[in-house]
Amino acid sequence: MLLYQDDNRVVLTLDAGGTNFVFSAIQGTKSVTDPICLPSNGDNLEKCLSNIIRGFDELLEKLSQKPVAISFAFPGPADYPNGIIGDLGNLPAFRGGVALGPMLADRFNLPVYINNDGDLFAYGESIAGLLPEVNQMLEAAGRPKRYRNLLGITLGTGFGAGLVVDGKLYLGDNSAGAEIWLVRNVIDPDCFAEEGVSIRAVQRVYHNHAKHDHSQLLSSKEIFEILEGKRNGDMVAARLAFQSLGVVLGDALANAVTLTDSLVAVGGGLANAWKYLAAAMLNQLNGTISRTDGSKVDRLEVKAFDLENFSQRSAFISGEYRLIDVPFSNRRVIYDPIKRIGVGLSRLGTSHAVAVGAYAYALSMIDKNI
Repeated sequence: MLLYQDDNRVVLTLDAGGTNFVFSAIQGTKSVTDPICLPSNGDNLEKCLSNIIRGFDELLEKLSQKPVAISFAFPGPADYPNGIIGDLGNLPAFRGGVALGPMLADRFNLPVYINNDGDLFAYGESIAGLLPEVNQMLEAAGRPKRYRNLLGITLGTGFGAGLVVDGKLYLGDNSAGAEIWLVRNVIDPDCFAEEGVSIRAVQRVYHNHAKHDHSQLLSSKEIFEILEGKRNGDMVAARLAFQSLGVVLGDALANAVTLTDSLVAVGGGLANAWKYLAAAMLNQLNGTISRTDGSKVDRLEVKAFDLENFSQRSAFISGEYRLIDVPFSNRRVIYDPIKRIGVGLSRLGTSHAVAVGAYAYALSMIDKNI
């Protein structure tokens, strides 16, 4: 599924954050320029839009060939197909509908494609990241099973997601597909999942349980460093913070993969704490759920495997292939009774996966319209 890796067309991309905008030029799924970083000025629309134009202008000055499109991730809510950005929380200057895509198309005389970062992250990992790696491992092991679908999630300031179905990005009818952040929070059912799967969730749980002065709010990175022995702090509270995240994440994923039956790629800054959250996440995915009479059934019809754990990855690849007889025949066929999915970390890195997804999406749309 390594589409476009040898394509010589160039696409301009942007990773839009609440603090900084990072601009890149992608060719063949690789960056061909040094990134350009400019402040987002998210509270001033004129400055924000001027810096977006400036960033793409500076990229063009670095290139020897004309790009074929502009394609990038931008926060929502938005009407992504029409390039119109709605009321944003982390870029408050965007209010009432801002026609960002049409503005850039007029300015640069190029097709412009805007999507959610979770969508493009998933697309990038499906093209050149976790999904092809899993299929390559299965092929190398001589196993016939192949995966075609991937749910990509990002763990950071928010809890984002994107879904790729049989090689195609699933956007939904309102550009609102895979909005996993709004599923119910299993620990606090009155809240949505992002309240338990985000940087602020790690901070809140840590400071609610830490036995020390709370005058200084620790960052999620600092709480992680406590577990790594690189910083003094409450080890028990730090461990609980990431375990709680793993529980809410696991339950949210269980709801999602019940519908998607797919591999799961995990990115974002909080994914660096994988070894402290993965066990709690897998316990939810492979746990049970109750009938009204109190008896238990498996939470999922499939079994989830941690692809970052060597023994689990080996079991995932191996399966339980066996030959069984075909009734009323001399033939035998291969049967593997283990329905399974794998959950693993981003293979490209979150930012590059988004850029690869933006690149591939633009080329797929251009090729579709030829």
